[in-house]
Amino acid sequence: MIKRLDLKDKDTAKKVLELQVLSYTIEAELIGFDGIPPLKDTMDSLKDCDESFYGYFIDGVLAGITSYKTIENILDIYRVAVHPHFFRRGIAQQLLSFLEKLEGTIDRIIVCTGKENIPAVRLYLKNGYEKTRDIEISKDIYLTEFEKIL
Repeated sequence: MIKRLDLKDKDTAKKVLELQVLSYTIEAELIGFDGIPPLKDTMDSLKDCDESFYGYFIDGVLAGITSYKTIENILDIYRVAVHPHFFRRGIAQQLLSFLEKLEGTIDRIIVCTGKENIPAVRLYLKNGYEKTRDIEISKDIYLTEFEKIL
């Protein structure tokens, strides 16, 4: 089940922070870079960010999260993270599909992931996203930006 998360709630923010640290630590290992912004989050930075958050729950346990911002007709995905205990169960796929149907006025979605994060790159390509560019964020460390026209 997917439901909106209220990060002003301390317990919810704590669970989101714990999940994203576990998930993004694995991405950091995949891409060889530990400067991923969600790894630097605190409870306060999460509560103060202006992203909309949704969580994927299995038997009441937060198994995955996503967040985004909408600017005009563009949905910009900021986070897609799955707790490692729930990898390879299609949760990221379901979160992505959910986001694509969420906003009726959206005609384009953008998202970035580490260029070397092959599971995420495959997820976006499989779902009709097209690579738009690589962005060097540190010496020899790249993000790949994807776009999907709806």
